[in-house]
Parts: sequence; C-alpha cells; structure tokens
Amino acid sequence: MAEPAQAPLVVLGIDTCGPSGSVALGRMAGDEVEVLDQIQLEGRSFSTTLVTTVAQLLARRGFELKNLTAIVAVNGPGSFTGVRVGLSAVKGLAEAARISVVAVSRLEVLAAKGGAPWAALDAHRQEAFLRMASKGWESKELLAGAGELAEIDPTGSRIAICDDAIAELLTLAWPAAEQVRTLMPTAADALRFCAARILAGEFADLAMLDGHYLRRSDAEIFGGPAGPQRL
Repeated sequence: MAEPAQAPLVVLGIDTCGPSGSVALGRMAGDEVEVLDQIQLEGRSFSTTLVTTVAQLLARRGFELKNLTAIVAVNGPGSFTGVRVGLSAVKGLAEAARISVVAVSRLEVLAAKGGAPWAALDAHRQEAFLRMASKGWESKELLAGAGELAEIDPTGSRIAICDDAIAELLTLAWPAAEQVRTLMPTAADALRFCAARILAGEFADLAMLDGHYLRRSDAEIFGGPAGPQRL
C-alpha cells in the first residue's frame, strides 16, 4: 500500500539587506519551491513595516505563523541597519511560533541567481562585498577596496553583479573579468536557493544567529575612542 503524499511545506523568506527589501511566501514539494507571493519593502522603512508586511503576506494567502515550517533569513552583507532589523524580526517571529530558521548570505544567493561562482555587491565607499569560489578551496566572502581587489586574480572566473556601481568598480579593477549581470536578489530567490537546506534540516541556532556584516558599523568606524571619564 502506497504511503500518503507528504503535505507541502510552507516557508517564509525575509531579505532586508539592500536598498529595498522583500518578504516572500513559498510552498515546497520536495526540493522545489513554488513562490506563492512576494511583497517589496521600499525606502529602508523596514523597522516600521516588516512585521506588518509579513502578517499581510500570510493573511492574503490564508496562512498563519503556526503554518510555517521554516523562515529563510538573508543575514547580509549589506546595510548594517537593514540586516539588524531583519534578523530581529526573524528571531521574534521564530521564537514566538517555534519556527526553524535557515540563514543565508546575500552574496551566495546572488551567485546562484547569476549562475556564477563569484559574486559582488556594492558596499559603497569604493568597496565591494565579494564572494570568491574556486575548485580546490572553499568559498570565502570579504570586504574589498581597491588595494584588496588589485591583489586578487579573477582570471577565468565569472562574477555575478546586479547594479551599475559595482560594475564600474570591477571594470576598473579587473577589466578582463567576465561580469554576469542579473537582477537584484530577493527573498523569493533565497527561498528557492535554500530549499535543499530546509529539507536537510540545516537550521541556525537562534541564540547564535547574527548578521553577516563583513564591515563594522559606522558607529564603530567613526565613533572614535571614548573621552576621559570624570570621577
């Protein structure tokens, strides 16, 4: 007698790392994700709109938090504030409803979307968030300015990018490198990419979950040493 088919898993994706963010709802059948809906978050107003947008997304598809199997959280690199707000919301939602969380790098999602082993995002200040991968060594991600880029040889590598600023920076640093232009990664892309990890149970420890910043916050960079304290 055949075993009954397993009910599809409902998953939520949250990405607040870029100049705009997104939340997406998907349904998994095996390792395939059907994206049911996605809502864009505009204007870096994530702190005031994120949780209500998640509630709106679930409601208009007839789901509640308790129906979710997992949340996919894009945990950086990107805007320090955006990453922090997104992860705070993810932790609150996951702890309240006891939902498992998968954390994923935005660079990794971009590389998969562009079908390229390398990926780069604009980090502003003439710097790049860079993901490098090659046979024989594990992928690594770093913050790279002009000096660091000059020391890296990208010969033979394809680099996924999604905006003009990073295209210009990499063209100056690596004029012969092959750039693969694609659209900015979204929460829906993260859901598709992480399907196998959800099935494999590769979930984060919420107590240890942190942002994948690659750069210190502006407060740490520009704050300077504290002045002398009076007794």
